[in-house]
Amino acid sequence: MYTPKNMAMTDQQAITAFITQNSFGLLVSCSLNATHIPFVLDATVGEKGVLYGHVSRANSHWQELENQRVLVVFSGAHAYISPTWYDAKPAVPTWNYAAVHCYGVASLLSDTETQDMLDNLVAKYEPKLLQDKQIMPDEYQQKLRQAIVGFKIVIDEIQAKEKLGQHRSISDQQGVFNGLSASPHADAAQLAHYMNQRDIGKGNG
Repeated sequence: MYTPKNMAMTDQQAITAFITQNSFGLLVSCSLNATHIPFVLDATVGEKGVLYGHVSRANSHWQELENQRVLVVFSGAHAYISPTWYDAKPAVPTWNYAAVHCYGVASLLSDTETQDMLDNLVAKYEPKLLQDKQIMPDEYQQKLRQAIVGFKIVIDEIQAKEKLGQHRSISDQQGVFNGLSASPHADAAQLAHYMNQRDIGKGNG
């Protein structure tokens, strides 16, 4: 991913938070086969962490994963930027966004490891389900588990980018942030929220 130095996200905690908040990623293998799936990141393992995921056994993509280097793309907030929001003229439209690319070698999980991965995924989004055996009885889970393939990716490289207009003048940054904040579009509001959260591109000086 092309990433100018002034747009690189280098703080590991920020990257971990980004992946955790935007965990629905795009898995891409060497054949350029791609699958959209949720991931769970364990940032405590290794130097850069480990990603866990699963695909349907009917999806032949899993057959390409064992011991292969793959890419996982995590996309964050993004929105159209109007040139009318800039102080400086002339100007043209652009698109601001944040994204993280993770590279690493994949390996398939055992049945026990796959169950642990699924438990961690459910625990992230709706932990009370793990105790509700009426909705998710063990026998039913075991039956469905045969229809999926779990895997992990040991991350060896991360490319993280925040294109948030931080390279522009203070007044241009303020104009963009105000424009996004006032926009009726949900994607603009999400990007403004992210910029506020990260305190980047707001024209604070």
